[in-house]
Amino acid sequence: MTLGTKIDAPTTRGPVDSRGYRIFRVVNTVVLLGVVVVTLYPFLNIVARSLSEEAYIIAGKVTVVPRGFDLTAYKLLMSDAMFWTNYRNTVVYTVVATLISIVLTTCYAYVLSKPQLKGRPFLIGIALFTMFFSGGLIPNYVLVTSLGMKNTIWAVVIPNAISVFNLLVMKAFFESLPSELEEAAAVDGLNTYGILLRIVLPLSKAIIATMVLFYAVSFWNSWFTAFLYIDRQDLLPVTVYLRNLIAGATSAESAAADADKVQAAATLQAVTIVLTTLPILAIYPFVQRYFVRGVMLGAVKG
Repeated sequence: MTLGTKIDAPTTRGPVDSRGYRIFRVVNTVVLLGVVVVTLYPFLNIVARSLSEEAYIIAGKVTVVPRGFDLTAYKLLMSDAMFWTNYRNTVVYTVVATLISIVLTTCYAYVLSKPQLKGRPFLIGIALFTMFFSGGLIPNYVLVTSLGMKNTIWAVVIPNAISVFNLLVMKAFFESLPSELEEAAAVDGLNTYGILLRIVLPLSKAIIATMVLFYAVSFWNSWFTAFLYIDRQDLLPVTVYLRNLIAGATSAESAAADADKVQAAATLQAVTIVLTTLPILAIYPFVQRYFVRGVMLGAVKG
């Protein structure tokens, strides 16, 4: 090599833009667009149905654009003070239940993630057993009633406080954390609770946000537990209120009763879905950046 010879720097080559690769990109784009359409169409159809007149819905003319714009169903729901009372109950139940579930799931998962824990296989077995077997509807009802939780918030919160699936995902995440971090914290004088609160939890924001989303959606959409254990109308969540309203509107339609109720009967199911989905849709964008990372960190180890 002579003096002054110019040496070209190595270049980083991307994927070869061959004919096969171009076909792959086109097919991939078409498939993903198809998935987007299939995912969005049902929800857009529900929104359009909630804003359309009954005659167009019955005739099957409503797709993703409202026909005969009509807000009768929304007015029927929102003019009732009990609707807002039950909506408030749903918010309270969801917030309280999610907080309790996160605390219990985090503590249980952290304990199960310790290989040196005595009786660990037994505790894991208890959790797994509940995934496949339960006491049954009647024993659960008798238990909740005998504990004095009927017609209280605790009848909704306590029976479903821990999801075993969420527990196992969170356990796997804690097991993936380097044990050296906890050993160093122990050397510095932190006890078990200090390590959990000051070391583990700050590193677990992704999985905690994911669990918050899972639990919040579950409690927000839950209606059967409240339907079973709560008799007072002013303590019911909005999901039970809307369920009862649909049943009442259907009866009114059969009996040819109040004209407004008859007109709204065909759209009440759509309105129900829209009103119960909107809060989750509003919250989801703020936690979705943690969602995939939290699930992957908790589900894949190594």
